Amino acid sequence: MAHLVLLGTGGTIATRATGEGRAVQVGAAELLRAADAVWPRPGVRVEPHDVAGRASFAARPTDVLDLAGRIASAVAVAEGVVVAHGTDTLEESAFLVSLTHSSPVPVVFTGAQRPFDDPAPDGPRNLAAALRWAASPQSRGTGVTLAFADQILPVVGARKTHTLALRAFAAPGRGPVGQVDEAGVRALATVRPAPPLLAPGVRDLPRVEIVGQYLGADAAAFTDARSRGVRGVVVAAFGSGNTTPEATRACLRLLSDGVPVVVTSRVGEGPVVGLYAGGGADLAAAGAVFAGDLSPWQARLLLACVLAGTTPGDLDAVRDRCLDWLRETGTVSSPDPTSPPRKDPTR
Repeated sequence: MAHLVLLGTGGTIATRATGEGRAVQVGAAELLRAADAVWPRPGVRVEPHDVAGRASFAARPTDVLDLAGRIASAVAVAEGVVVAHGTDTLEESAFLVSLTHSSPVPVVFTGAQRPFDDPAPDGPRNLAAALRWAASPQSRGTGVTLAFADQILPVVGARKTHTLALRAFAAPGRGPVGQVDEAGVRALATVRPAPPLLAPGVRDLPRVEIVGQYLGADAAAFTDARSRGVRGVVVAAFGSGNTTPEATRACLRLLSDGVPVVVTSRVGEGPVVGLYAGGGADLAAAGAVFAGDLSPWQARLLLACVLAGTTPGDLDAVRDRCLDWLRETGTVSSPDPTSPPRKDPTR
């Protein structure tokens, strides 16, 4: 009999309405009973455990690292792990867990848009689908994935794309990689699991700030981040990776001081690339890392995990490790041998 572990962390899937708003009141065992009413699971034994009981917007990186440790213990004894999680930070928590996960045992995150006591809740079906995927041979070796609205999504590149709709998540340009519904479990594409960067048991991450770009943005946010001792900065840039002139100069100063800069886009889909003089092209030439189609929120965690294993100020090591990871996951392409070498930001 297949053995799965279900870890409940709270979130909308486990909430009921109260006079003060929705509150987490449903444990993993009760969630499991509701999922069993959707689809039976013959030949599969599920062991439910409550890890936390909070809304995911209240979680901290240390909480997710603790969860990663619980998952590492579970994969040692189970054939699959399912995590019931809040949707607000699901894409970040699942991504951070994936950066610690090296086992072929599948880990599947899921959640809900509607509370447990809604007249038509989506949580039981989402959880039932996650359990079916985790128990299936198709999930073996897929690393960490998301199950939501009958779709299986890769964790790398996953985003919450709607505040309230039942189909709340997507992986633009990457997914879905599977489907779970009345017709069964079907793999639709090959998943490239995220290579692990962080050992389970790490208790904290270096501080990395995200700085957004908007019409007329100046250098104040970069100056403030530097004054608070950040180890790295992720830019949520315009379009394909551009920054205002003031922000460009601020990023160049950071790079010259050995502070890594990772460039992402504030746009919801598509890669970043250094194309424009005075903006992205200057950042690329100075050694900023362009993170393909990775969201700012996932890029922040990638950079933090890389920084956790490198010497402060070693810009080349950080850049190389980030790019190796991005290439392994297909997030960016291998370097073009005809491309000119990047400039030294110290000159």
